[in-house]
Amino acid sequence: MRTRASSLLLGPRQPSRLAGVVVALLGVAAITALILPLRQVTPVVATGVLYLVVVLLVSVVWGVWLGLATSVVSALAFNYFHLPPTGRLTIAHSENVVALIVFFVAAVVASSLADLVRARTQQAELRRREADLTAELARLLLGVPTLEEALPAAGQRLAQALELRAAEIHLGETDPDGRQAAFALVEADRRVGTLVVSLPLSDDVRQRLEHRVVPSLAALLGAGLDRERLQAEVLETKALRRSDEIKTAVLRSVSHDLRTPLTAIATAAEALSGPLDSEDRTQLAAAVTDEVGRLTALVDKLLDLSKLQSGFAQPRMDWVSIEELVAGAIASQARSADAFRVSIQGELPLIRGDAAQLERALANLLENAVRYSAPEPVLVRVRRMGERVMIRVVDRGPGLAYGEHERVFEPFYRGPTAGAGDTGSGLGLAIVRGFVEANGGRVWAESLPGQGTTFVVELPVEPVATPVEAQPT
Repeated sequence: MRTRASSLLLGPRQPSRLAGVVVALLGVAAITALILPLRQVTPVVATGVLYLVVVLLVSVVWGVWLGLATSVVSALAFNYFHLPPTGRLTIAHSENVVALIVFFVAAVVASSLADLVRARTQQAELRRREADLTAELARLLLGVPTLEEALPAAGQRLAQALELRAAEIHLGETDPDGRQAAFALVEADRRVGTLVVSLPLSDDVRQRLEHRVVPSLAALLGAGLDRERLQAEVLETKALRRSDEIKTAVLRSVSHDLRTPLTAIATAAEALSGPLDSEDRTQLAAAVTDEVGRLTALVDKLLDLSKLQSGFAQPRMDWVSIEELVAGAIASQARSADAFRVSIQGELPLIRGDAAQLERALANLLENAVRYSAPEPVLVRVRRMGERVMIRVVDRGPGLAYGEHERVFEPFYRGPTAGAGDTGSGLGLAIVRGFVEANGGRVWAESLPGQGTTFVVELPVEPVATPVEAQPT
C-alpha cells in the first residue's frame, strides 16, 4: 500500500491540472468548515496550520504553481472566515501575515522537493526501460545462429522502444538518405555496424541514442561478431581434426591393408624365380592373383569414398531392376551362390537409380555380411512396402554393440567384434551409405549383441511414365 501511494503521489507523470484545481478547492473548503467548531476550543491563529495539509498535498502532486495558488486561496479563506474581523479581507495582526508567508514557503519547498523526486523517478524509469531494451536486444542478437537474421527484429524493437517510425541495424557502413539519420556503431576502435533511424528526432531521443543506446548496441554487435568468428574457428578446427583423423586412418589402412598383400605378392614373386614344380607354381600364381584382387578392391573402395566425399559421385538415373541388382551383387562375390539365400516377395517394380552405384552398394553389404556370417548363409530379403522397396541383408554374426549402429557407417571404422583375421578395410559400409543416399534412399542397421545384424536398404518407388499415344490426324 505504501508503494502504491508513493507511486500515485510522486509518479513520473503529473495528474491532470483540472483534477488539481478540484482537489485544491474541495480541500480548502473542507478545512474551512473543519475550523469552525475548533474555534471554540483552540485559538483561531493556531487552526491555520490545518491549511498546510492541502497546500502540501497540491504542491507535491501538481507542482509549485498550483501549490502557490492553493496557498493564496487558503490564506484568503482563513482571513475571510476566521480571522477577526471576519467577513472582510483585512489583516489586523502581524501573525496573519506570518501565516500567509508560511503557506507560500511550504508550497515552494514541498513542490520543489516533489519535482526533484519526480525527476529522479523519471530517470530511474528511463534507465530501467533502457536496461530492459538492452537485455532484449542481447537476447535477439545473441540468441540466433547468425547475427544477420536477427537485425530486422532488433531494429523493429528499437524503434518501438524509442517511439520512432523506423530503425534499421546494418553491419558495416551504410549511407542514409535525406529522411534518415545514421549513428556509427564502434566497438573497441572498430566499426561494427550502423544504426539508421527515421527523422525527425527530438533532442531527448538523440541524446539517449548517442550516449546510451548506441554504445550498448555496438557492444552487442561486437560480441555477436566475435561469437560468429569463434564458431567459424571451432568448425574449421573440427573439420581439420576430422581431416587429420581421416588422413591417419588412410595411412593406417595403407600401412596394413596395402602392405599385407604387397608382402604376399613380393614373397610369391621371389619364390617363383626359383626352381618349382608345376603344382607349387600354380599355387603361387593363384596367391598372387588373389592378393592383386584384394589390392584392386581396396583401391576401388578408396576411389569410391573419395568421389563421395568430394561430391563427384553424381548418379546417372535410369530405370533399374532390383532382381538384376541383387543377382549382379551376388555374382561379384568370391563365394558360391550357396552362400546366399534370396527371398523376393511379390512382384517388384522398376526403380530410378544408378545401376552401377546401387550394385556396388549391395556388393559391399554382401561382402560385409559374408565376413561375419560364414559358414552360415547370408539372407537377402526383398519386398515392396507401399512406395518403397526394402532390401534386408541378414548375417549370423556376433551383432553390433550398443552405440555402434551409426558408427559402423563411418569411414575406416572397424568395430570391436572384428577378429584378428578380419581383412576388412572399414570402407565398405561408408560407401554403401554414400551410394544409397546419392540415389535418394536410406540405409540403417538393426542388431542386438549376439543375435546377428540386419542392414536395411530403403529405395523410393517412382511411378513409371506411360507413353502418350499419338492422336490420329
